Amino acid sequence: MYNILKLNEISPLINNILTDNYKQTNECENPDGIILRSFKMHDYPIPSSLLAVARAGAGVNNIPLDKMTDAGVVVFNTPGANANAVKELVITDMLIANRKIAEAIDWTNKLDPQSDVAALVEKGKKAFIGPEIFAKTLGVIGLGAIGRMVANACIELGMSVIGYDPYLSDEAAKALNSNVKITADLNEVFKNSDYITVHVPLTDTTKYMINKDSIAIMKDNVRIINCARGELVNNVDIIAACEDGKVAKYVTDFPCGELLNKKNIIAVPHLGASTPEAEDNCAVMAANELKDYLENGNIINSVNFPRLSVAKSNNDRLTIAYKNNDNMVSEITKQLADNIANIATANRGNVGYIIVDLKKSVAEKTLNEIQKLAGVLKIRVID
Repeated sequence: MYNILKLNEISPLINNILTDNYKQTNECENPDGIILRSFKMHDYPIPSSLLAVARAGAGVNNIPLDKMTDAGVVVFNTPGANANAVKELVITDMLIANRKIAEAIDWTNKLDPQSDVAALVEKGKKAFIGPEIFAKTLGVIGLGAIGRMVANACIELGMSVIGYDPYLSDEAAKALNSNVKITADLNEVFKNSDYITVHVPLTDTTKYMINKDSIAIMKDNVRIINCARGELVNNVDIIAACEDGKVAKYVTDFPCGELLNKKNIIAVPHLGASTPEAEDNCAVMAANELKDYLENGNIINSVNFPRLSVAKSNNDRLTIAYKNNDNMVSEITKQLADNIANIATANRGNVGYIIVDLKKSVAEKTLNEIQKLAGVLKIRVID
C-alpha cells in the first residue's frame, strides 16, 4: 500500500489511476509520494519515507529541487499537459492588448444605466479602436510545448511568426508549422516583432530577459505577452516603457503590487492553466508518472533525475539513485555479481540512476553494502 499525500486539491480523475494499492490523504506523516499544484514546499520537512513528488503543472519553483535531490526524492512535472489552456490565454491576451477590450468593458460598466446607453456607446467607442493581429508579426521566445502551439495557431490566424529557441530539438522542430521562421538571433525577434510572447523557464540567463536594453531594440508600439514567469520581465523597465509609449501594452499573467493600475499594463490573475481540462490533464499525467515510479522504478518527466524507463520483468527490481560517483555502475555490478538479469543506467549532470532487474532476491547484507557506497542517495527493491 502506497501512501499518497495531496498538498492541494487535485482532480478526482487520479482516483482512476491510483487505485487499490494506494491510499490518498490530505494529512500523512510518512507519505511514499506527494502530489501537488502550487503548494510551497521550500519550508516543508522531507520525510524519510518520501520517494517522489509529482507537480500537476510545468513549473516547479515551489519545490526545493536541490533538497529533494540530496534526499533521493524524484520530482516530476507535467510538460505540455496544460499547453492548450495557456495557448488560448496567450491568444486572448494578444487580442485584449490590441483592441482595448478590458478598458472598453470597464468604461461600459461605468455608464449610467438610466441614460441612453446605446447613444453613449456609439459616441464613446472610438476611444477603444485598436488594430487587428492579421498580417502582423509575432515573436515567440521559447518553442516548447506551449510556444509551438502558440506559433502554429497564430500562423492559422494569418500572422507571420518568428521563433527563437537555442535548445530546439529536431523532433520539436518537426511539430512546427513550416511557415514559422526559426532564428538563432534573439535580437531578430526583438527588432521585427509587433507582438512578443515569452515561453521559457526562469533561469539565471533568462531572468529579466525583457529589460530596457532589449526593449530599446524592439519596434515602437510593440505588445508583450508574459504567460511564462513574472521574473522574465524587469518590472521597473516595462513600467517605464509602457509609460512613455514605447510598449503599447504589456499583458502579464503574474500580477504584483508594482504592476497594478499602471498605464498600458494589464495584469491577469494567473489564469494560464485555469481550465478544468488543463487541471484534469495535469493531474492524470502526474498520477501516471508517480505510479510508474513507485511500482516500476521508471522515471519520465523528472526535473531533477535522468529519464530512464525499462519494462519490468517478473523478478525483483533494484533501483539506485546517486550523485558524484563515476564508478557507481562498476561498483554495483561487483556487489551483485551474477545476480543481474538486466541493467540500465542514465545520468543527468552529476546525478545518476540505475535500474537492475535481478535473477533472484537480493540479500539484506548486499543492500547494506550498496547503501554504504559513496554517493548513494536512495536504494529501493521493487518486487
